[in-house]
Amino acid sequence: MNLHEIMELDQQYYMNTFGARTPVAFEKGQGMTLTALDGGVYTDYLGGIAVNALGYGHPALTQAVVEQARKLMHCSNLYYIEKQAELARLLVEQIGGPCGLTKVFFGNSGAEANEGALKLARAYFYKQGIQRYEVISAKNSFHGRTLATVAATGQSKYQAPYYPLTPGFINVEYNSMPAILNALTGHTAAILLEVIQGEGGVIEADPEYLAQVSALCKDKGLLLIVDEVQTGMGRTGKPLAIQHYDLKPHIVTLAKALGGGIPIGAVMAQEEVAQAFAPGDHGSTFGGNPLACAAGVAVVTEIMKPGFLDNVRTMGAALKWGLESLKARHGCILDVRGKGLLLGLELNAATDGKAIVQRMFEHRLLINCAAHNTLRFAPPLIIGEKEIQLLTDTLDKVLP
Repeated sequence: MNLHEIMELDQQYYMNTFGARTPVAFEKGQGMTLTALDGGVYTDYLGGIAVNALGYGHPALTQAVVEQARKLMHCSNLYYIEKQAELARLLVEQIGGPCGLTKVFFGNSGAEANEGALKLARAYFYKQGIQRYEVISAKNSFHGRTLATVAATGQSKYQAPYYPLTPGFINVEYNSMPAILNALTGHTAAILLEVIQGEGGVIEADPEYLAQVSALCKDKGLLLIVDEVQTGMGRTGKPLAIQHYDLKPHIVTLAKALGGGIPIGAVMAQEEVAQAFAPGDHGSTFGGNPLACAAGVAVVTEIMKPGFLDNVRTMGAALKWGLESLKARHGCILDVRGKGLLLGLELNAATDGKAIVQRMFEHRLLINCAAHNTLRFAPPLIIGEKEIQLLTDTLDKVLP
Protein backbone atom coordinates (compact mmCIF):
# COMPACT_ATOMS: atom_id res chain seq x y z
CA MET A 1 0.00 0.00 0.00
CA ASN A 2 1.04 3.59 -0.51
CA LEU A 3 0.67 6.34 2.10
CA HIS A 4 -2.63 7.61 0.70
CA GLU A 5 -4.20 4.14 0.88
CA ILE A 6 -3.00 3.66 4.45
CA MET A 7 -4.41 7.04 5.49
CA GLU A 8 -7.79 6.19 3.96
CA LEU A 9 -7.94 2.85 5.79
CA ASP A 10 -6.91 4.51 9.03
CA GLN A 11 -9.62 7.14 8.69
CA GLN A 12 -12.28 4.54 7.90
CA TYR A 13 -11.44 1.84 10.44
CA TYR A 14 -9.22 3.16 13.24
CA MET A 15 -10.60 5.02 16.27
CA ASN A 16 -9.60 8.66 16.03
CA THR A 17 -7.46 8.82 19.17
CA PHE A 18 -4.40 10.31 17.46
CA GLY A 19 -6.07 12.93 15.27
CA ALA A 20 -4.32 13.94 12.08
CA ARG A 21 -1.04 12.09 12.28
CA THR A 22 2.18 13.25 10.66
CA PRO A 23 1.77 12.22 7.00
CA VAL A 24 4.39 9.50 6.73
CA ALA A 25 4.51 5.72 7.07
CA PHE A 26 7.80 3.98 7.80
CA GLU A 27 8.66 0.52 6.52
CA LYS A 28 12.13 -0.06 7.93
CA GLY A 29 14.84 1.42 10.12
CA GLN A 30 18.55 1.15 10.71
CA GLY A 31 20.55 2.78 13.47
CA MET A 32 19.25 6.33 13.89
CA THR A 33 17.28 6.43 10.64
CA LEU A 34 13.83 5.42 9.44
CA THR A 35 12.92 4.84 5.79
CA ALA A 36 9.45 5.78 4.58
CA LEU A 37 7.36 3.95 2.00
CA ASP A 38 8.31 6.56 -0.60
CA GLY A 39 12.01 6.01 0.09
CA GLY A 40 12.53 9.15 2.16
CA VAL A 41 15.07 8.76 4.95
CA TYR A 42 14.46 10.45 8.31
CA THR A 43 16.72 10.82 11.35
CA ASP A 44 14.92 9.99 14.58
CA TYR A 45 15.53 12.16 17.65
CA LEU A 46 12.43 10.94 19.51
CA GLY A 47 13.20 7.21 19.51
CA GLY A 48 9.56 6.11 19.48
CA ILE A 49 9.17 8.38 22.55
CA ALA A 50 12.19 7.00 24.43
CA VAL A 51 11.50 3.39 23.37
CA ASN A 52 14.08 2.52 20.73
CA ALA A 53 17.08 2.76 23.03
CA LEU A 54 19.29 0.69 20.72
CA GLY A 55 18.00 2.37 17.58
CA TYR A 56 16.64 0.33 14.69
CA GLY A 57 17.86 -3.01 13.42
CA HIS A 58 20.32 -3.48 16.28
CA PRO A 59 21.95 -6.87 15.59
CA ALA A 60 21.87 -8.20 19.16
CA LEU A 61 18.24 -7.23 19.75
CA THR A 62 17.12 -8.43 16.33
CA GLN A 63 18.88 -11.75 16.74
CA ALA A 64 17.41 -12.29 20.22
CA VAL A 65 13.85 -11.60 19.01
CA VAL A 66 14.17 -13.72 15.86
CA GLU A 67 15.69 -16.68 17.69
CA GLN A 68 13.04 -16.57 20.40
CA ALA A 69 10.21 -16.17 17.87
CA ARG A 70 11.37 -19.31 16.12
CA LYS A 71 11.26 -21.25 19.39
CA LEU A 72 8.39 -19.89 21.50
CA MET A 73 6.68 -16.49 21.53
CA HIS A 74 4.14 -17.05 24.28
CA CYS A 75 3.19 -19.51 26.96
CA SER A 76 1.12 -19.14 30.10
CA ASN A 77 2.49 -17.81 33.35
CA LEU A 78 1.12 -21.00 34.85
CA TYR A 79 4.50 -22.41 33.81
CA TYR A 80 8.10 -21.36 34.43
CA ILE A 81 9.60 -19.20 31.68
CA GLU A 82 13.35 -19.24 31.18
CA LYS A 83 13.73 -15.77 29.64
CA GLN A 84 11.43 -14.27 32.27
CA ALA A 85 13.61 -15.62 35.07
CA GLU A 86 16.76 -14.50 33.27
CA LEU A 87 15.48 -10.95 32.73
CA ALA A 88 14.30 -10.68 36.34
CA ARG A 89 17.80 -11.66 37.50
CA LEU A 90 19.49 -9.14 35.19
CA LEU A 91 17.19 -6.32 36.29
CA VAL A 92 17.85 -7.00 39.96
CA GLU A 93 21.58 -7.61 39.69
CA GLN A 94 22.44 -4.87 37.19
CA ILE A 95 19.67 -2.25 37.25
CA GLY A 96 17.66 -2.10 40.47
CA GLY A 97 19.70 -4.10 42.97
CA PRO A 98 22.10 -1.26 43.86
CA CYS A 99 19.01 0.78 44.81
CA GLY A 100 17.58 -1.97 47.02
CA LEU A 101 15.05 -3.29 44.49
CA THR A 102 15.11 -7.07 44.67
CA LYS A 103 11.85 -8.35 43.14
CA VAL A 104 10.28 -7.90 39.70
CA PHE A 105 6.87 -8.32 38.05
CA PHE A 106 6.37 -7.98 34.29
CA GLY A 107 3.45 -6.41 32.44
CA ASN A 108 3.07 -5.06 28.92
CA SER A 109 3.38 -1.27 29.20
CA GLY A 110 4.22 1.68 31.38
CA ALA A 111 0.58 2.15 32.35
CA GLU A 112 0.38 -1.50 33.45
CA ALA A 113 3.61 -1.13 35.40
CA ASN A 114 2.21 1.88 37.22
CA GLU A 115 -1.11 0.09 37.82
CA GLY A 116 0.86 -2.77 39.35
CA ALA A 117 2.81 -0.36 41.54
CA LEU A 118 -0.38 1.29 42.78
CA LYS A 119 -2.00 -2.07 43.52
CA LEU A 120 1.14 -3.21 45.35
CA ALA A 121 1.14 -0.06 47.51
CA ARG A 122 -2.49 -0.57 48.52
CA ALA A 123 -1.97 -4.29 49.13
CA TYR A 124 1.05 -3.54 51.33
CA PHE A 125 -1.08 -1.65 53.83
CA TYR A 126 -4.19 -3.80 53.42
CA LYS A 127 -2.24 -6.91 54.38
CA GLN A 128 -1.23 -5.12 57.60
CA GLY A 129 -4.81 -4.13 58.37
CA ILE A 130 -4.02 -0.45 57.84
CA GLN A 131 -6.52 1.79 56.03
CA ARG A 132 -4.07 3.59 53.78
CA TYR A 133 -5.04 3.84 50.13
CA GLU A 134 -4.51 7.43 48.96
CA VAL A 135 -1.69 8.30 46.57
CA ILE A 136 -0.20 11.77 46.22
CA SER A 137 1.15 12.51 42.74
CA ALA A 138 2.34 15.63 40.96
CA LYS A 139 0.60 18.02 38.64
CA ASN A 140 2.04 18.04 35.13
CA SER A 141 2.98 14.37 35.52
CA PHE A 142 2.16 11.49 33.18
CA HIS A 143 1.66 7.95 34.47
CA GLY A 144 -0.56 6.31 31.86
CA ARG A 145 -4.01 6.18 30.32
CA THR A 146 -5.85 3.56 32.36
CA LEU A 147 -8.54 4.81 34.71
CA ALA A 148 -6.26 4.65 37.75
CA THR A 149 -3.12 6.01 36.10
CA VAL A 150 -5.01 8.85 34.43
CA ALA A 151 -6.25 9.83 37.90
CA ALA A 152 -2.63 9.80 39.06
CA THR A 153 -1.61 11.85 36.02
CA GLY A 154 -1.82 15.48 37.07
CA GLN A 155 -3.02 16.92 33.76
CA SER A 156 -6.68 17.84 33.33
CA LYS A 157 -6.52 17.48 29.54
CA TYR A 158 -6.03 13.74 29.99
CA GLN A 159 -8.49 13.44 32.87
CA ALA A 160 -11.46 15.49 31.68
CA PRO A 161 -13.32 12.86 29.59
CA TYR A 162 -13.25 10.33 32.43
CA TYR A 163 -14.85 12.11 35.37
CA PRO A 164 -15.62 11.05 37.99
CA LEU A 165 -12.01 9.94 38.34
CA THR A 166 -10.95 6.88 40.27
CA PRO A 167 -10.91 8.04 43.91
CA GLY A 168 -7.86 8.03 46.14
CA PHE A 169 -5.54 10.22 44.03
CA ILE A 170 -4.43 13.72 44.98
CA ASN A 171 -2.49 15.82 42.44
CA VAL A 172 -0.28 18.54 43.94
CA GLU A 173 2.29 21.01 42.66
CA TYR A 174 5.58 19.45 41.57
CA ASN A 175 8.79 20.44 43.39
CA SER A 176 6.72 21.77 46.33
CA MET A 177 7.17 20.12 49.70
CA PRO A 178 4.47 22.27 51.34
CA ALA A 179 2.00 21.00 48.71
CA ILE A 180 2.73 17.40 49.70
CA LEU A 181 2.49 18.17 53.42
CA ASN A 182 -0.87 19.87 52.90
CA ALA A 183 -2.18 16.81 51.02
CA LEU A 184 -1.22 14.27 53.68
CA THR A 185 -4.05 12.52 55.50
CA GLY A 186 -4.32 9.53 57.76
CA HIS A 187 -5.14 7.48 54.65
CA THR A 188 -2.03 8.41 52.61
CA ALA A 189 -0.28 5.27 51.40
CA ALA A 190 2.28 6.48 48.89
CA ILE A 191 3.84 9.34 46.99
CA LEU A 192 4.25 8.78 43.24
CA LEU A 193 6.74 10.93 41.32
CA GLU A 194 8.86 11.19 38.20
CA VAL A 195 12.36 12.54 38.82
CA ILE A 196 12.10 14.16 35.38
CA GLN A 197 8.64 14.89 34.00
CA GLY A 198 9.11 13.93 30.36
CA GLU A 199 5.59 14.40 28.96
CA GLY A 200 5.26 17.41 31.23
CA GLY A 201 8.00 19.28 29.38
CA VAL A 202 11.26 17.72 30.65
CA ILE A 203 10.96 19.27 34.11
CA GLU A 204 13.63 18.13 36.58
CA ALA A 205 12.94 17.54 40.24
CA ASP A 206 14.93 19.62 42.68
CA PRO A 207 17.40 17.32 44.50
CA GLU A 208 16.49 18.84 47.87
CA TYR A 209 12.80 18.23 47.16
CA LEU A 210 13.46 14.55 46.40
CA ALA A 211 15.53 14.19 49.56
CA GLN A 212 12.74 15.77 51.62
CA VAL A 213 10.09 13.52 50.05
CA SER A 214 12.22 10.46 50.76
CA ALA A 215 12.74 11.54 54.37
CA LEU A 216 9.00 12.21 54.78
CA CYS A 217 8.13 8.73 53.52
CA LYS A 218 10.57 7.20 55.97
CA ASP A 219 9.28 9.30 58.85
CA LYS A 220 5.59 8.66 58.15
CA GLY A 221 5.89 5.06 57.00
CA LEU A 222 4.73 5.91 53.47
CA LEU A 223 5.82 4.20 50.28
CA LEU A 224 7.82 6.13 47.68
CA ILE A 225 7.05 5.10 44.09
CA VAL A 226 9.20 6.47 41.26
CA ASP A 227 7.96 6.24 37.68
CA GLU A 228 11.04 5.54 35.53
CA VAL A 229 9.06 4.51 32.47
CA GLN A 230 10.70 7.27 30.42
CA THR A 231 13.89 7.91 32.40
CA GLY A 232 14.96 4.33 33.09
CA MET A 233 17.22 1.92 31.24
CA GLY A 234 20.13 4.32 30.80
CA ARG A 235 18.20 7.24 29.34
CA THR A 236 19.80 9.78 31.73
CA GLY A 237 23.27 8.22 31.63
CA LYS A 238 22.77 5.92 34.62
CA PRO A 239 20.78 2.66 34.72
CA LEU A 240 18.06 4.45 36.70
CA ALA A 241 17.59 8.20 37.03
CA ILE A 242 17.15 7.84 40.81
CA GLN A 243 20.89 7.09 40.97
CA HIS A 244 21.63 10.75 40.21
CA TYR A 245 19.90 11.61 43.49
CA ASP A 246 20.91 8.66 45.68
CA LEU A 247 17.23 7.77 46.05
CA LYS A 248 16.09 4.34 47.18
CA PRO A 249 12.34 4.17 46.52
CA HIS A 250 10.23 1.27 47.67
CA ILE A 251 8.89 0.74 44.14
CA VAL A 252 10.17 1.70 40.67
CA THR A 253 8.39 1.22 37.35
CA LEU A 254 9.99 0.59 33.95
CA ALA A 255 8.77 0.15 30.37
CA LYS A 256 9.51 1.94 27.06
CA ALA A 257 13.23 1.22 26.49
CA LEU A 258 13.18 -2.06 28.42
CA GLY A 259 12.08 -4.02 25.34
CA GLY A 260 13.78 -1.82 22.76
CA GLY A 261 10.52 -1.76 20.77
CA ILE A 262 8.86 -4.96 22.01
CA PRO A 263 6.09 -4.10 24.53
CA ILE A 264 7.07 -4.86 28.12
CA GLY A 265 6.74 -3.12 31.48
CA ALA A 266 8.15 -3.94 34.90
CA VAL A 267 7.47 -3.23 38.54
CA MET A 268 10.53 -3.46 40.76
CA ALA A 269 10.19 -3.38 44.54
CA GLN A 270 12.05 -3.77 47.77
CA GLU A 271 11.76 -7.23 49.32
CA GLU A 272 9.43 -6.31 52.18
CA VAL A 273 7.03 -4.43 49.93
CA ALA A 274 7.04 -7.08 47.20
CA GLN A 275 5.84 -9.68 49.70
CA ALA A 276 2.47 -7.90 49.79
CA PHE A 277 1.60 -9.63 46.52
CA ALA A 278 0.42 -13.14 47.28
CA PRO A 279 -0.64 -15.73 44.67
CA GLY A 280 -3.79 -14.48 42.95
CA ASP A 281 -3.36 -10.82 43.96
CA HIS A 282 -2.00 -9.73 40.58
CA GLY A 283 -1.24 -11.24 37.21
CA SER A 284 -0.99 -10.80 33.45
CA THR A 285 -1.69 -13.04 30.48
CA PHE A 286 0.95 -11.59 28.19
CA GLY A 287 3.23 -9.98 30.78
CA GLY A 288 6.71 -11.49 30.89
CA ASN A 289 6.18 -13.72 27.85
CA PRO A 290 9.26 -15.34 26.28
CA LEU A 291 9.48 -12.97 23.30
CA ALA A 292 9.27 -9.75 25.30
CA CYS A 293 11.70 -11.02 27.92
CA ALA A 294 14.20 -12.16 25.28
CA ALA A 295 14.14 -8.59 23.97
CA GLY A 296 14.58 -7.25 27.49
CA VAL A 297 17.58 -9.50 28.12
CA ALA A 298 19.22 -8.20 24.95
CA VAL A 299 18.57 -4.56 25.86
CA VAL A 300 19.85 -4.85 29.44
CA THR A 301 22.93 -6.76 28.26
CA GLU A 302 23.76 -4.07 25.69
CA ILE A 303 23.26 -0.97 27.84
CA MET A 304 25.26 -2.48 30.71
CA LYS A 305 28.26 -3.27 28.53
CA PRO A 306 31.40 -1.32 29.50
CA GLY A 307 31.42 2.12 27.93
CA PHE A 308 27.80 2.21 26.78
CA LEU A 309 26.49 4.51 29.52
CA ASP A 310 29.71 6.52 29.39
CA ASN A 311 28.83 7.29 25.79
CA VAL A 312 25.26 8.22 26.75
CA ARG A 313 26.62 10.74 29.23
CA THR A 314 29.16 12.07 26.71
CA MET A 315 26.62 12.43 23.91
CA GLY A 316 24.05 13.87 26.31
CA ALA A 317 26.53 16.54 27.40
CA ALA A 318 27.39 17.30 23.78
CA LEU A 319 23.73 17.65 22.81
CA LYS A 320 22.96 19.84 25.81
CA TRP A 321 25.93 22.06 24.97
CA GLY A 322 24.68 22.35 21.41
CA LEU A 323 21.22 23.33 22.59
CA GLU A 324 22.67 25.85 25.03
CA SER A 325 24.63 27.35 22.13
CA LEU A 326 21.37 27.76 20.20
CA LYS A 327 19.84 29.52 23.21
CA ALA A 328 22.58 32.13 23.00
CA ARG A 329 21.63 32.85 19.36
CA HIS A 330 17.84 32.52 19.40
CA GLY A 331 15.80 34.73 21.70
CA CYS A 332 12.80 32.40 21.36
CA ILE A 333 14.54 29.80 23.56
CA LEU A 334 13.71 30.22 27.24
CA ASP A 335 15.40 27.19 28.77
CA VAL A 336 17.36 24.00 28.15
CA ARG A 337 16.58 21.15 30.57
CA GLY A 338 17.15 17.49 31.22
CA LYS A 339 19.78 14.83 31.84
CA GLY A 340 21.65 12.49 29.55
CA LEU A 341 19.63 11.93 26.39
CA LEU A 342 16.31 13.19 27.71
CA LEU A 343 16.45 16.90 26.96
CA GLY A 344 13.99 19.72 26.42
CA LEU A 345 14.20 23.10 24.69
CA GLU A 346 11.49 25.43 26.01
CA LEU A 347 10.27 28.09 23.58
CA ASN A 348 8.54 31.36 24.36
CA ALA A 349 4.79 31.75 23.91
CA ALA A 350 5.21 33.66 20.65
CA THR A 351 6.89 30.66 19.02
CA ASP A 352 4.69 27.77 17.90
CA GLY A 353 6.50 24.62 19.03
CA LYS A 354 4.34 22.37 16.85
CA ALA A 355 5.22 24.49 13.83
CA ILE A 356 8.90 23.97 14.61
CA VAL A 357 8.30 20.21 14.80
CA GLN A 358 6.67 20.37 11.36
CA ARG A 359 9.55 22.35 9.88
CA MET A 360 12.02 19.85 11.30
CA PHE A 361 9.94 17.07 9.72
CA GLU A 362 10.20 18.85 6.38
CA HIS A 363 13.98 18.63 6.86
CA ARG A 364 13.43 14.92 7.67
CA LEU A 365 14.31 15.13 11.35
CA LEU A 366 11.85 13.70 13.87
CA ILE A 367 11.21 15.46 17.20
CA ASN A 368 8.08 16.39 19.14
CA CYS A 369 6.65 19.14 21.32
CA ALA A 370 5.68 18.40 24.93
CA ALA A 371 4.07 20.59 27.57
CA HIS A 372 5.22 24.16 28.25
CA ASN A 373 5.91 24.55 24.51
CA THR A 374 9.01 22.42 24.92
CA LEU A 375 10.77 20.60 22.09
CA ARG A 376 11.59 17.15 23.47
CA PHE A 377 14.59 15.06 22.44
CA ALA A 378 14.82 11.38 23.41
CA PRO A 379 16.96 9.86 20.66
CA PRO A 380 18.27 6.31 20.53
CA LEU A 381 21.09 5.93 23.04
CA ILE A 382 23.45 5.01 20.19
CA ILE A 383 23.45 8.58 18.86
CA GLY A 384 26.80 9.97 17.75
CA GLU A 385 28.41 13.35 17.17
CA LYS A 386 27.35 13.42 13.50
CA GLU A 387 23.66 13.13 14.38
CA ILE A 388 23.98 15.74 17.13
CA GLN A 389 25.57 18.20 14.72
CA LEU A 390 22.83 17.56 12.16
CA LEU A 391 20.15 18.26 14.78
CA THR A 392 21.63 21.49 16.09
CA ASP A 393 22.48 22.79 12.60
CA THR A 394 18.92 22.16 11.43
CA LEU A 395 17.37 23.72 14.52
CA ASP A 396 19.58 26.75 13.91
CA LYS A 397 17.97 27.10 10.47
CA VAL A 398 14.34 26.67 11.48
CA LEU A 399 14.21 28.54 14.80
CA PRO A 400 13.31 32.25 14.54
